[in-house]
Amino acid sequence: MSLAVQVTTVPAVAIELDPTPHVETLDAEESHTRIASHQEFSVSTEGYVRRYFADIPIMAEVARCESTFRHINPTTGNVLRGRVNSSDVGVMQINTYYHNQTAERLGLDLLDIDDNLAYARYLYEREGTQPWSASRPCWGPQLIAMR
Repeated sequence: MSLAVQVTTVPAVAIELDPTPHVETLDAEESHTRIASHQEFSVSTEGYVRRYFADIPIMAEVARCESTFRHINPTTGNVLRGRVNSSDVGVMQINTYYHNQTAERLGLDLLDIDDNLAYARYLYEREGTQPWSASRPCWGPQLIAMR
């Protein structure tokens, strides 16, 4: 008798709010490799984002509206940039003009999917959904259902 087991692991993610956090960052090539490995194990970006924000489901809805759960532009293979503002990057469309300096101080690279999500959590913990207010017409109706 043989037994087949499928094991799926989900990375634990946490952001340290210490003023001098240590966060491991990846270069662009490593980030693309990590995303490819997620796809290789049949973990969609949507599933990855929804699991990351399981405790804050409205943030998954924000990602749906901001990037349709895309971190990489399928046409160019580069990190997704905003259509209206090219300073908005990644799955959470974090604006690098306003947030890159703080992200770097926290040791986060907004072009990396894990760091993009971690910084979104950092923003949410400080400002709620306000940083994504431009897309509120898309995800706002979901807010009531999430409470």
